[in-house]
Amino acid sequence: MTADVVVIGGGISGLATAHDLKQRGHRVVVLERQALPGGNAISERRSGFLMEHGPSTMSAHVPVANEISRDLGLDHERCDLGDGIRRRYLVSRGMLAAIPMGPFGLLSANYLSPLAKMRMLADFFLPHGSDGDDETVMDFCSRRFGQEFAERVIDPLVAGIYGGRASELSVSAIFPKLVALEKEYGSVSLGIMHRRREGGKMPGSRLFSWRDGIATLPGRLARRLGKTIRTGVTVRRILPSHDGFDIDVGNKGRLQAKAVVIATQAHVTAQLISKIDPEGAGAAERIQAPPLAVVFLGFPRRNVAHPLDGLGFLTSEAENRNIIGAQFCSTMFPHRAPEGQVAVCAYIGGARAPDLARLPASDLIGLARAEFRDLIGAVGEPSLARVRHWPLGLPQYASGHRALIEKLGTADRRHGGLFLTGNYFAGPSVASCLCVAQETALAVHGHAVDCRRQGRRKTGCLDQSDGALRDGSPGHRGKPRRTRRSFRAMDRSGS
Repeated sequence: MTADVVVIGGGISGLATAHDLKQRGHRVVVLERQALPGGNAISERRSGFLMEHGPSTMSAHVPVANEISRDLGLDHERCDLGDGIRRRYLVSRGMLAAIPMGPFGLLSANYLSPLAKMRMLADFFLPHGSDGDDETVMDFCSRRFGQEFAERVIDPLVAGIYGGRASELSVSAIFPKLVALEKEYGSVSLGIMHRRREGGKMPGSRLFSWRDGIATLPGRLARRLGKTIRTGVTVRRILPSHDGFDIDVGNKGRLQAKAVVIATQAHVTAQLISKIDPEGAGAAERIQAPPLAVVFLGFPRRNVAHPLDGLGFLTSEAENRNIIGAQFCSTMFPHRAPEGQVAVCAYIGGARAPDLARLPASDLIGLARAEFRDLIGAVGEPSLARVRHWPLGLPQYASGHRALIEKLGTADRRHGGLFLTGNYFAGPSVASCLCVAQETALAVHGHAVDCRRQGRRKTGCLDQSDGALRDGSPGHRGKPRRTRRSFRAMDRSGS
């Protein structure tokens, strides 16, 4: 069998890339190892509860997130954050500290010491750092805002988003907008003030989901792609051929493709491209993803003392808790728990405590129940308890990550027609993956257009002789071009 493009990996990144390419007129095949597409976007409804095993929100501040919801006809199922969210919570000395909503919440709360609040304001006057330094998040935020702020605010934030340590992850890779503000204005705080005055969008998040959870998105993409998707297929090898790529799928046979998009986890990508792009494989295998466990618990409302009037809570490493943080699922979105019940979800493991994430489900439930008893007053037997083990959790954007991604983002320069996409490029959020997928599809399409313009066929070029593909295909603005990501999606999303 032959195809214009074979997409390997049927998670959100792969499905979104394939859908975009199909809309542009390409013959696409998606190969997915699991029995169902969707990757880690798994939403499970059980006994009236809705559990998110993987990602749980979309950011409305990223335009592609709104566009894909509209274009797939999902807006009627869309649900915004509930109006019961009135505070943010961080663990402080074994208790939940309430942080008022709004830009000055930390300054008005008692979470930070008076000295730490004064040190935060010093950012207005400090000189910017040296250009070219690849600082960790901890080093950058300690330098700009003080050590207490970095350890008690930024460290739990990084753990909640990436399952990682602020002392290990690269600030230029995960918070590029903060670095850009310092570079442009000399101060992050001054930069924020200038941007607000100019009406620019600042790093932040307005979140939404759909009635039946985040899995609604890959489910609808899969329906649109139809028989394009082949599940239960394991790719053994990718080899160059005279006209593109020869893809070995074991006892399922072989496929011929003009171009290949690999949309798998970084370690799988490294294995798949080891023969055709050893340089890229070396970069991919350096991206770590420590294990993570998700523990979902439902309780009768009367058994939980806390008002649950926030998104959840985060914990700093200094608190020595067994959980990274938690979500108050039934507060975040409607219809996540039956009447008279509430739902909470704990995250365990990551870079802080990878061994905890490998514990049996019964032990993890016990850990989560103990934490929720201490922090939100949840007592009694849970109405529902579910655990999801992720042996490989979220990719870690460690120091030097941008250099790795520059290498991976130029795979097609080393082997024409080879493209990579996934959650290790510009952030693990669904919206960031959609941004990268969109740019990947545009790069593949631009590659095809370049080949057609040259008027000759060559290795790795898509055959455009049927005239099905045109510059500016319907439904896509602008002129298709061959483009490399160069962190545009990362800089745009701020993930």
